[in-house]
Order: sequence, then C-alpha cells, then structure tokens
Amino acid sequence: MTAPVRVAVSVRRHRSDEETGTAMPVEGPLVDRYGRVHDDLRISVTDRCNLRCVYCMPEEGLSFLRMDQLLTFDEITRVARVARSLGVTALRITGGEPLVRKRLPVLVARLSSLGFEDLAVTTNGTELAGMAEKLASAGLRRVNVSCDSLRPERFAAIRRRGVLSDVLRAMDVAEAAGLTPLKVNVVLLRGRNDDEILDFASFARATGRIVRFIEFMPLDAQGDWDRSRLVPGREVFDRINARWPLEPLPNATGAPAERFRFTDGVGEIGLISSVTEPFCGTCNRLRLTADGAVRNCLFTNDEETVRGLLRNDGTDAEISLLLRQAVWAKHPGHGINEPGFLSPSRSMSMIGG
Repeated sequence: MTAPVRVAVSVRRHRSDEETGTAMPVEGPLVDRYGRVHDDLRISVTDRCNLRCVYCMPEEGLSFLRMDQLLTFDEITRVARVARSLGVTALRITGGEPLVRKRLPVLVARLSSLGFEDLAVTTNGTELAGMAEKLASAGLRRVNVSCDSLRPERFAAIRRRGVLSDVLRAMDVAEAAGLTPLKVNVVLLRGRNDDEILDFASFARATGRIVRFIEFMPLDAQGDWDRSRLVPGREVFDRINARWPLEPLPNATGAPAERFRFTDGVGEIGLISSVTEPFCGTCNRLRLTADGAVRNCLFTNDEETVRGLLRNDGTDAEISLLLRQAVWAKHPGHGINEPGFLSPSRSMSMIGG
C-alpha cells in the first residue's frame, strides 16, 4: 500500500521570500518546496456539530465561534474564486457539521458557479435527507457520509447523539438525488467497532457504496488520542482480503485513500492510513477554517489568516500571495511518528476535515 511519487513542477518566475531565503513561485499552480501541487481545497463553514463523537469532541464543555467570527458566504466565495484561479480543481465543504450552517445550498450554488471539477460535502448525515435534493440542485456533485457502526446501540454510543436509521435513510435519499459516488467514512477504534470491519465490507458489497476505513488520528478536542486504540489500515486490508480477496485500483494523485476493489467485481473499499502509512509525499490539500485561517496540514499549528484581508480591503492579489505563502511553508510530513510530536491546538471539528 504505497503512495505514488509526485513529480516536481517547474515554474518560470520566482520571488525571493525574505522569511525563508528560498524562491517561492509567483506564477503557476500552488506548489510547495517539495514539488507538491495543491489543487484540493477543504473549506469549513462552521465549527459546530450536532453530534459529539467520542473520537472528536467531548460531550459537554466546548465553546464555539460567534457568527461574526465566521467567514460570510461572500468571503468564502471570494477565497474559493482566487483559489480556482490558482489551479484548485476540487473543493470539499466541511465542518464541524456543515449542514447545520444556515442556507448552505445558497453557498453551494455560488461555489458551483466557479467551475470546480469536483464539489463535495462531508457530513454526518443527520440533516442530509431533508437537504439532499436542494444541494444537488445547487450544483453539489457528491457526499461523504460518516457512519461508524451498523449497529444502532453502538452507533448511539459512539456518536452520543443521532440515530443510525436516519443516516442510512439519508444515504438512500442522497443517491436518489444523484449525489454519487457516495462514500461512507468509518473511523475505527480498537475495542469499540473494529469487530465490524467485515460487516462494513459486506455493506460495501451489498450497496455499491465506497466504504473508507480511517485510522484514529490525534485530532480529538479532549486530547484522549492513544495509539493503542488505532486500527492500522494494513490490518483492515488483511482481514477483509482473507474473506473477500482484494485488488488495488488506480489512485488519483494526492488522494488520501488507497482504493481496492473486490476481485469478484462487487464493490470497493478505501483505506486512509494517515498515521501508520502517511501519504504526505503526495498530499495536495489546503484547508480554510470557518474563521478564515489557511492551513497547509491537518497537524500543523502554523496558520495564515485571510479574514483580515477580506475585511480590510485586501486585494485578490494579496489573497493569492497569502495562499502561496501558506503552501510554500508546508513541511515535508506531518511528524506524527516523530519524537516530540504535539497534537494541533485545534481539533478536527475546529479545522474541518
């Protein structure tokens, strides 16, 4: 399960970056020092969520951003437009839970008009059934739905809110609305739901949905991450492959999931092994938090803030330069497996997946 090697991109003009003493490109795509082209933007529209999943948020005690701290739809659209001009082709709307942001289909319509090749939403599914048709009509292409158990009581225990049947129905409604291919994200926790690996593989075979198994990452707000609770992607592969043989599928360059199909042609799974088999060498993602921080890695504490530019007459050229600087400052890897690694000060719900 190895990631493809990304070829460095040449640029014609460079500019001296006084802070780094190295040459940052001022034309062409968003490229970092290691030749990784960043053409995938994840935009969080809220840090709020209507669930309290055990691997993400404590049940009580979190404070959330005020509405005036959130980027407006106009501000989000402007950043997305600048990013599109810099070669970004894929845009994912995230949270928190993005569907709790009021009038989200209006934002989707604005973003859709910018011409992204892929426009998707990652959601916990609780509000999806009532919004799927509106989102599809607004121009959304597809959805990723989080679902960590196929057993109602366990689903409730892991999510601490929400009902499994509602999420399963939402998947049906989303597919009927044309939001496909539908991907199902499963965060595995040792001793909590890892005995459902084959159940989810069977679910993928029965429904045609792409089930993606995600390693537990040190991004929980409560700081309880423990490597002993992580289920490695290699173990997931071995357990499924022993029951239903798998074969690799070609991966889009920079995609986080390694893709496999069942050799009998019935279904597909993905493995996102961010901790045990990092794919940093081909990472193509850039993130914009709900309050306007530009982040070049989930696990960094370095941020460039665009909200000030947006609210103080900043030009598109200045926004473009900020995005370039954020990408140029990206480290070669996230460092989770290195001595001295510290979890980010922001949790996943505050960053946006």
